[in-house]
Amino acid sequence: MNTTHRVSIIGTGNAALTAAYHLSAMDVDVCLFGSPGFAQPLEEIRKAGGIRAQATLDGADLHFPGFQPIHTLTEDIAEAATFADVLMMPVPSFAQIPLFDALLPHLRDDQIIMLLPGNFGSLVLRERQQERGFTQRLVFAEAISSPWACRIIGPAQIAIMGLKTCLPIAALPSTRTDDVIERLTPLMPLPLTALDNVLAAGLENINYGGHPLLTTLSMGLLENFEGKFNYYRDCCSPATARAAAVMEEERQAIGRALGLSLMSELAAMNRLYGLHETSVFDLNRNSDAHSKITNAPDSPQHRYISEDVPYLLVPIQALGQLCGVPTPMIDACLTIANAYNQTDYTRSGRDLGSMGLAGQPLADVLESVSTEPSQAGAALAMA
Repeated sequence: MNTTHRVSIIGTGNAALTAAYHLSAMDVDVCLFGSPGFAQPLEEIRKAGGIRAQATLDGADLHFPGFQPIHTLTEDIAEAATFADVLMMPVPSFAQIPLFDALLPHLRDDQIIMLLPGNFGSLVLRERQQERGFTQRLVFAEAISSPWACRIIGPAQIAIMGLKTCLPIAALPSTRTDDVIERLTPLMPLPLTALDNVLAAGLENINYGGHPLLTTLSMGLLENFEGKFNYYRDCCSPATARAAAVMEEERQAIGRALGLSLMSELAAMNRLYGLHETSVFDLNRNSDAHSKITNAPDSPQHRYISEDVPYLLVPIQALGQLCGVPTPMIDACLTIANAYNQTDYTRSGRDLGSMGLAGQPLADVLESVSTEPSQAGAALAMA
């Protein structure tokens, strides 16, 4: 089977349907998989004959309008696993493990599992594979985000508000990053750029500064007015931008302790969206892609907290503790989010143990993200 220009997309959410549409428009054969309970979009696509990207939304022009049939629609996880050598998972972080568990018996050596975004998920999935005793030599890849600003706006209908100018990624192990970029480039609608390792990929996720803190600080208005805001423009004020800058310095300090040179949030956002703003405050107000997102979170259960706190802030806080870097602003955001949702995200979130890094000194952690598991084990045994 020639799988060179084939991809399996696991999931049926906003980014998954957009990926299926856009990659199909690039003449890539796409297999779109929907899990039991989440397969209604597949039925809608079958009925419509494909996916339509609308030309306008609320009076604003959208990107890449058109209509595309999808090569294969399936509820069969084995079919999705064997369809292509590249499997993309543009799914929420909480769905990564159950979907990977279902895929594992059907995967083969040298397949790429691409997480969009990763949120340190590659480390969790590698640990999960080892725990379950599967021995395929898989390559994991983490992107810092989804390539698209997009929404599902109706049955088999999407809106593409924007496409990033590039997509930074890293492979696990990092020695495979260049190979992964070479293999993924024909399948992607934008350039891929290399990061040092998957720790950098998690730390460079632009949701870190743009979602949990602003949502937490704005929760009263968001709840009382049912999220009827332009989130990026209305929830970022001069004061909240100053608070976000303090949390940004904590991220940068963790990056330095890990030997990483992280882009600032402002530089990353300007790069990804082709902008030249001089402050995060101005960027949130002036970005064309973000101005089209007119709905905001309306409760603390929204994914900007329920996903970005346990799967992004918690592991970054844990890395800070590993490196001896204090994180008072992250800690405060976590404390408030816990109170909002009456939970303890520090216990339920993505910690060092779930990433397979617990009890390791920093040097060993850096070694473990750079090499194959067998190589890492040999290196530690020799230490």
